Amino acid sequence: MATTNDLKNGMVLVIDGNLWSVVEFQHVKPGKGPAFVRTKLKNVLSGKTIDKTFNAGLKVETATVDRRDMQYSYLDGDLYVFMDTTTWEQVSLTADVVGDVRDLMLEGQDVVIAFHDGAALSVELPASVILEISFTEPGLQGDRSNGGTKPATLETGREIQVPLFLEQGQKVKVDTRTGEYRERA
Repeated sequence: MATTNDLKNGMVLVIDGNLWSVVEFQHVKPGKGPAFVRTKLKNVLSGKTIDKTFNAGLKVETATVDRRDMQYSYLDGDLYVFMDTTTWEQVSLTADVVGDVRDLMLEGQDVVIAFHDGAALSVELPASVILEISFTEPGLQGDRSNGGTKPATLETGREIQVPLFLEQGQKVKVDTRTGEYRERA
């Protein structure tokens, strides 16, 4: 148990039997009335986000989440196989647990997997990954109708928008939180 004064980003709370991760929080102390904490919470399993307000000092139940460094090994049918880098133990996860990051993972990619009571909750990639452009149309210098970007398919199959000057075979840095192009690598 913790109080709302102890909240931090990334902390996992148990509310009505569901696991919610704190995305952001703000302590508010109005001129009149008691202080309160305004939070944005994300459901760990479904990904749904909600805004919730707590009274300051209120006790909330926290969940014990074990974050383990693992490495993506390979895709086995519908299951994504990961290996613990310290114990060499292998874990197979479904596409639902892996989520949208599956289009940004390459074999051998280091990830962090969050576990609660032995069950995998989510897969987290580093803030950015470097991937190669496997296909893109040549960019024409005078074509500026769409803000100077064009679609490109990455080696993982994910399609993103990249600047016109990038060509097939070049490597780009992709933000894993938004899935957007960051810079040339």
